Amino acid sequence: MKKRNLIMVITFLYTGLTLYFMFLGFNRLDGYEEYKSAGYEFLLVPSGVPLNFPRFTFSWLYDFGNIAAFIPFGILFPLLNQINYKKFIGWFIIVILGLETIQSLAYLGTFDVNDVISNSIGATIGYVVYKVGFTSNLTIKKLIASSITAIILLVGVIIVSEVLDKRVSPVQPLHVIKEVTGTKPLTNEVPTFTVAGHKIEPQFNLYSNNENTTKTYTYTIEDKEELLFFLNIGIPDQEDFKGEVTIITDGKVIFKKNEVNLKEESETIEMPLEIPLYYEAKEMTIMITGNILLWDVGFTELKHWWE
Repeated sequence: MKKRNLIMVITFLYTGLTLYFMFLGFNRLDGYEEYKSAGYEFLLVPSGVPLNFPRFTFSWLYDFGNIAAFIPFGILFPLLNQINYKKFIGWFIIVILGLETIQSLAYLGTFDVNDVISNSIGATIGYVVYKVGFTSNLTIKKLIASSITAIILLVGVIIVSEVLDKRVSPVQPLHVIKEVTGTKPLTNEVPTFTVAGHKIEPQFNLYSNNENTTKTYTYTIEDKEELLFFLNIGIPDQEDFKGEVTIITDGKVIFKKNEVNLKEESETIEMPLEIPLYYEAKEMTIMITGNILLWDVGFTELKHWWE
């Protein structure tokens, strides 16, 4: 009986400490007005993985805490009331969903499904640890086995997270994507030229229009995620200062420059230009007229480490 009372006290104190950090810790009261002005926020779609490889950042420590802080619940609650895993994790998720909802409605944070997932993983690790070493009399040997189990499971979470995680790829030349109309940029023996007095030596491609018509390059990009395009743009000093470039995705113009824009922005424009494309698109078209040139056109995307 004394043992059960001790576990109840520990559970009560630890639950109180956890609730403090969920609702008052990390200066949540200071952010009350900001959360209130932004309105209720419910993030229902997972936006990342639970835990990456260790990094000396607050973000990583926060992610680690979201798992590790809930491991004790997977041990303490089954010790108080023997319960199978399905029932335990079911009630745990219901309670966490409720707490996350209250946190958002009270303007002390946001409802974040990522937190629910991480907290549930922590509780699951705790339950496995309970099964390994706490279902009968606790010994030093069982305590060591439980600790090793927790470490192995945390490492497993990290490994799975790293496998599932996607990161921004290095900049890749745009021409590595198949051009569907057969129009290709110049990639071999790319000539040098001068723009605004600066000698330009393209490294991997050159998009141009060698005729008096519009030249079009079309790429299929539906299998790409969170594309960010990079391009350099200009008109060679020795050419007539005229031309226009337009970039279209799925019929929507997302970028347009002509000789007037280039003249107005000649002193402020930074190269390479960045064009974000964070929504899903199936096709992208580059249309070039006149003497405007695009060079070293590339992109980054989210990719798994093995891709």
